Order: sequence, then C-alpha cells, then structure tokens
Amino acid sequence: MVKTNDEIVLKGEIEQAVYKTQPLVEYENNPFIEALPTIFTEDDILEHFMVTPRISQQDKQSEANIRYHVLKRIKNFIQPLPVHFELERRLSTLIRRGYLARNPLDKTFLQRIRLLHELREDEKQAHKYIDDRLNYIRSTADSLSIIGISGIGKTTAIERLLLMYPQVIKHESYKAQMFNRTQITWLKIDCPYDGSLSTLCKSFFKAIDDLLGTHYLEKFGYFNRITSTMLLYMTSLASLYGIGILVIDEIQHLANSKNEHEEMLNFFVTLSNTVGIPTVLIGTSKAQQLFKGNFRQARRAASDGSIFWDRMAEDSEEWEFFLETLWNIQCLKEYTELTDELKKTFYEECQGITAVAVNLFILTQERILFGDDNSQEKITSKVLKQTAKEDLKIIQPMLTAIRKNDFKAMYKYEDLMINLDDLMINHKKGAEYEGNIKSAMRDRLNSIEYLRKDKIESIRIELTALGIFNALNIKEIKKIVENVVNENPIDLIESELKRIAIQKAMDMNQIRLNKEEVKEKNISDMSLVNIRLKTLKNKIHPYEELKKNAFICSPLNEFY
Repeated sequence: MVKTNDEIVLKGEIEQAVYKTQPLVEYENNPFIEALPTIFTEDDILEHFMVTPRISQQDKQSEANIRYHVLKRIKNFIQPLPVHFELERRLSTLIRRGYLARNPLDKTFLQRIRLLHELREDEKQAHKYIDDRLNYIRSTADSLSIIGISGIGKTTAIERLLLMYPQVIKHESYKAQMFNRTQITWLKIDCPYDGSLSTLCKSFFKAIDDLLGTHYLEKFGYFNRITSTMLLYMTSLASLYGIGILVIDEIQHLANSKNEHEEMLNFFVTLSNTVGIPTVLIGTSKAQQLFKGNFRQARRAASDGSIFWDRMAEDSEEWEFFLETLWNIQCLKEYTELTDELKKTFYEECQGITAVAVNLFILTQERILFGDDNSQEKITSKVLKQTAKEDLKIIQPMLTAIRKNDFKAMYKYEDLMINLDDLMINHKKGAEYEGNIKSAMRDRLNSIEYLRKDKIESIRIELTALGIFNALNIKEIKKIVENVVNENPIDLIESELKRIAIQKAMDMNQIRLNKEEVKEKNISDMSLVNIRLKTLKNKIHPYEELKKNAFICSPLNEFY
C-alpha cells in the first residue's frame, strides 16, 4: 500500500509479461489473458488468506509491557471463509471474460480506441452520444456488487485477492511479433465521501499516475474541467491500458450526493456495457438504496450477481471454526480453555462480526494484563463483558440493535441492513465448501510447511511495516524472509528470525542505495557536452548515444 496526501492507495506488483498455456480455447491467442497468473486453486486461496500469527511460549513469559506489543500481531489474523472462495471465482472470471471482447490483437480493440479518440475531439458534447457510437462493439464485461455491514471484511478480502495478480504487466513481444503495451490488470479507488463525480475522476487519474508515472491528473483533472469531459478521458484511458477490472469501494457515499449519484451509476453502466471494463462495486447495506429506483442500473450493477456478506451465525460451523482458531492465539501465562459459556458470551458481545471479534479478543487480553488483579491471567465471561462495555462503547448502540433484532433501531444505522432472502441463498452455497475448507485448514495448521509459511508471512508484515527499506519492494523483502526462515531450524524463536531478516534486509537495502548513488553520479557525468565529444571521437551519430543514455524515449513506449 502507498499512502498519499488524502488516502491509502492499494498498489500491486509490476511485471514483464510471461504468456501461459490456457485451459480454455476461448482464452487462447489473447495476450491480455495469457499474461495473467494461471487460474487459482482452492489451495492457492488457503495459502494466501490463511494468516494465523504465532505467539511462542517465550512471548507468553515476557513482561506485560512486552506482551502488549505481541498482542498486536493478532490484528493480522485472517481466517479463510467460504465467501472468500466464492469471491475469488467471481473475480477470476470477471477479469478473463472482460478481456474476451477486448483482445488487443483484434481490430475491434483498435476501433474502440480510435472512436474514443474521435469523441475526445468533441469533448463538450461527446458524453451525450458515447453509448450510441460504441454500442455496436460487443462487450463481454460483467459487474459484481458486494454488499455487507461494516467490519465484516469486504475490503480486506478484495484487496488480498487483487494482490494475487500483478497490477501492471509490461508487454514487449507476442509470438515473435512486436507487441508494446502496458496492461493494468486492476485498479481500486474509493468513492469520495461527498459522492462527487469530479473527485472520483481525479482519484482515477491519480491512481494511474501513481502506477505509471504519468501526468493525467494534471492534464485532464484541472479545476475548471467539466465532469462529463473527465468521464470521457477516464473511459479512454481504461481502454488504452486494458484495465482488467475497476473496483470502486465505499459506494454508499453516492447517497450523500443529491444530484450526481444517478450520473455516476450511469457511468458505471457505460464502463461495463459499452467500453467493456468489468466493475466491482463494494459498499455497506446503505448502497442498496442507490439501485431501488432504476432497474437498468440494478441489473448492470449485478450482472454477475451480488454477494451479500452478513455476519456469521452463532450456530454455524463457520463461526465455530473461526472462534476456535482465533482463541488459540493467546498471550497470557495461563491458557484459557474455550468453554460453552465463553463461546456464548463472546458471540453475544461481537455478534459474529469479524473485525469486532478480533478487536474484542485483543482488548480483553490487554485488560487482563493491566487489570487490578493480574495474578491469575484467565479470560472470563465477566472480563469479556466488561471489555465490550467499556472499550467498545462507541459501537454498543449498533451491536444492541443487531442483538435484539430491533429493525426500527437498525434503520438508524443503515450500514447494518441486509437483504435476508439473498443471505440465505448465499449461505446455502457457502455451506457446500465448509467441509473441504475446514479439513484442508486443519491439515495445514499442523504441517511444518504451514508453520514456515506462517512465520514468513508474520515476519514479512512486520518488516514491511517498519518502512525503512526504501530501496526494496515487497517481493524482495518477502524473498529475504523466505530465505531466512527456510535456512534456519523450524523451532528457532520468531524474534531471532526477525532479527536476522532485518539485518539481511538492511544490508541489501544499503547495497541497492549505493548502486543508485553510483548510477546517479554516472548520469550527472554524462552531460550533453560529454556525449557530443564521445560521439565525435567514436564517429557515431549523436542520436544513438542519446537514446542509449535515456535522453530519448522510444515513441512506442510514449504512446502505450
């Protein structure tokens, strides 16, 4: 993730295209699809989503002030759920099917770009007839809506799934033919709080600028540019860079705009139906109101269906396994067994909402560590209730409304309302996978391979959070951690592994910085006068030397 002045922007990897054999004939001979990772298996999802922080016996014997910091590891806890597998399948097909009608080798791809370029020449009126001009070019793009209460894990899940794909893929040649393209596999932006369409457009331009080092925000987003014109440029860039999927989070904010939310929804429909860019709209239950008055918008916003993501039910196997796994991550000197009474109390105080459950578990242990009587470090129903009452005081009105099924009170908190009929359908679908998921997860939790991967993930997160390795990317940091964990005994304590990894990362970071300094010095030494003298001495054309030293860019790279 990269932090900007006003938001945290999700940023993925940039890779060179490696084309893969496709399992389906319709995916063949399409470089945008062939450059994607192979279709993920359930095991891939388990590996990527299963983050169970480890707390060693040595950690548990540390002083209370040290254990306070150790407890923060639990914030990284992620439990694979049936909905994660469902969401991955939807996302995987959305991206690939969206590219079927946007094959860059097909003449219709260039037709679409040419038409958009023509429309830009008449930018003040073009938005009125963009649908008609592009309507005859087929689209295979679908849209997905993800609706659920706050804190349930919608954004975390979609971000982890997106990061399984490289965000930018650089193409140079395809099947021995020159093919110079930059493909943006996915782009995620947040809907502005005021529901402003203009702000959304600028967020889009900035997201591409941050990725590619371009200047579209400066060029297309200046203050007196009319919104319809910016939408046209968004459409054009989405086609030019072959954006695989556009994710818009927090779409409930559209309800805050009195005049523009209809226009923004129409734009989402245009992106999907006309331009061919699949869209994923994520929001709280308040977002459902946006589609009630317009059947066309509701249909297009969920052409690939909707995922209604509710809290876990108390009597579900899903919740049972979630709680059992979470409960094992204790940092108290005395382990507390999970009794039926504790299960009942814990659910009563968090109501099956994942974010609330994790925070309650952490805060309860903190209260025990620094409570009046910390001689007996045990989790009790009394402490759970006291923690929820005092430390989660701000959300108690919402939890009480859910707990009592008080629909009148729940309407005050629109984030809580969900379509119960749709939830039942989704629950039945999810139940089909629970047995396999639980079995696979139990096998993983007990395997040495998982213990290594779990340590790698935990240490990687901590090293990345330090923010001191500015010359290394996420993939390089992970590789260092992998080497350290794999080269040392499995029973070596995590703090020692982390110390070794930090030292190796610091060494590599310094080497990289030294190389950059040498490179910058060489560039500064390569003045135009020196280049001119060198070309005269070697009797070569100045153009070749200027190009070699990156003073002249390739025209193809500039266009694409």
